[in-house]
Amino acid sequence: MGTNDQTRSLPRGLRLVAVAGAAALTLTAGLATPLDPAPQQARAADDGKVLTVAVAQSVDSLSPFLAVRLLSTSIHRLMYEYLTSYDPKDNHAIPGLATKWESSPDKLTWTYTIRSNSKWSDGKQATAEDAAWTFNKMMTDDGAATANGSYVGNFKKVTAPSPTKLVVELKKPQATMTSLDVPIVPKHVWEKVSDFSEFNNDKSFPVVGNGPFTLTGYKADSYVRLKANKGFWRGTPKFDELVFRYYKDQDAAVSALRKGEVSFVAGSPSLTPAQAASLEGADNIQVNDAPGRRFYALATNPGARAKNGKKFGDGHPSLLDQRVRNALFMAVDREAIIEKVFQGHAVEGEGYIPPRFSQYYWKPSASQKLTYDPAEAARLLDQAGYKKNGDGKRVGKDGKPISYRVLCHATDPNDKAVGKYLQEWWGELGIGVQLNCLDNVTDPWLAGKYDLAFDGWSVNPDPDFVMSIHTCGALPATPEDTGATDNFICDKKYDELYARQLAEYDPAKRADIVQQMESRLYDLGYMNVMAYPNAVEAYRTDQIKSITTMPAKAGNIYGQDGYWSWWSAVPADSGGSSENASSTVVVVGVVAVVVLLAGLGGFAVMRRRATAEDRE
Repeated sequence: MGTNDQTRSLPRGLRLVAVAGAAALTLTAGLATPLDPAPQQARAADDGKVLTVAVAQSVDSLSPFLAVRLLSTSIHRLMYEYLTSYDPKDNHAIPGLATKWESSPDKLTWTYTIRSNSKWSDGKQATAEDAAWTFNKMMTDDGAATANGSYVGNFKKVTAPSPTKLVVELKKPQATMTSLDVPIVPKHVWEKVSDFSEFNNDKSFPVVGNGPFTLTGYKADSYVRLKANKGFWRGTPKFDELVFRYYKDQDAAVSALRKGEVSFVAGSPSLTPAQAASLEGADNIQVNDAPGRRFYALATNPGARAKNGKKFGDGHPSLLDQRVRNALFMAVDREAIIEKVFQGHAVEGEGYIPPRFSQYYWKPSASQKLTYDPAEAARLLDQAGYKKNGDGKRVGKDGKPISYRVLCHATDPNDKAVGKYLQEWWGELGIGVQLNCLDNVTDPWLAGKYDLAFDGWSVNPDPDFVMSIHTCGALPATPEDTGATDNFICDKKYDELYARQLAEYDPAKRADIVQQMESRLYDLGYMNVMAYPNAVEAYRTDQIKSITTMPAKAGNIYGQDGYWSWWSAVPADSGGSSENASSTVVVVGVVAVVVLLAGLGGFAVMRRRATAEDRE
């Protein structure tokens, strides 16, 4: 899934945060849990080999129909197969649950051949009927369409004429038919669910799946545990168990890595420059620093609204003026952010899609680019009618000094660091900045009660999902509902471009349309992409022998578009190479995957939101 990972229509009270640092338990390295009363570096040989990963993000839901956060969707990639997957070397589409696919001449009917050697972990055969049921449920149930509904919105009919044949009929051509990032679930298990908007798949274990790992345990604010699926058609993982352990304090997670209590640290979503520097050269520890698949942005409130036309929230009215939005962004020194905040572990942000995806990467022209120019920013504010008073403060149309509320993730040090620069830069313009750093940014965001917010998404090889979250169709049906929207943006010209790219099969023509969409987003000024952060992560080389990166030449290990890293990982004491491992691996150290995950209290009261620790 997009990465990041996707939001749809739940009652507002059930929305899930995509990047907020959840109200989580503060855990220290080596903390005993009900799962491991006496944590240790590695389990005894007869206990099995365990791969432990420390993460700084909580699970929003273990239901693949609801999950949007990167961690959650990564877990679902381990639990369930998709029709197709992405080659870890270069991201091209390869077989998954489907062994092959073909379209009719008019591109309106797609036929997939479903493999006959994939079984659910309860022993039953995975069939085309499971895939058809998954898609049909998403097409007819708003709750089931919450996370990935955009993929099936153009589906006309889905049938399974035989156990190995799936047929999808479309209303119009759809270019994403080989990149449907939708987990296929077992019909015989999920047809018993009565309310997809509330069922979080977290009460009965083991959870039936057909991926390389089976979910065997979960405790909110504690851990997620998975066991190697010995019947996985592509081959059994070399580690017996994978556990994700949550650390709200990222420094504590780094300390746990040093002590050998965990083998891999992913960060929030990356290690800070200081943490990475402290690990460089440490015994048995390797730092992986590679171009990432995320963007880091500042989003403005464009005036929260629903499809029924009703407005809600209390965003500052001055931000409805494009000149004001452009002025604010021209007063942001992106180069300083790269140098001083990310300390070189990122590149300057411009378009909506990171340069890692070169086909869709876009840069503004010299005349279009909003370069750092505080003087021009001040002129634009004056032109828009927001001038300084005798005290040097910019005043709104109501005569009151302007001060913007900026939603900030309490668990992300980058938000706080950039926020301080905003206070300085915008302060020189005469504008106040109130940083609202919360463990849970969801409630004010979904209610539209903010002025600006730090935002970010992980982008998939196919950009459709991250482009869809800015369409008018992604808005909530009513103010009481939850839509798929990232930031309440609704623009007719953008929607027209979105529809065109979705129906365009020619790769070059489609890429050109996607770049036009990025250009439109840039000009509207609702999204200011400040940086493309590197994937900075660390692991122990005495606990894992090799592991696959994605892409092969210089890529990330955590949060891949697939299950390649954890499926291919070879224990350091294995004594030989893995027949499963990709030909391209890096020597790393990962012991086990126990990820103590922090929830926002009970899943039933969690909300969804796409921000700095977003969707896939």
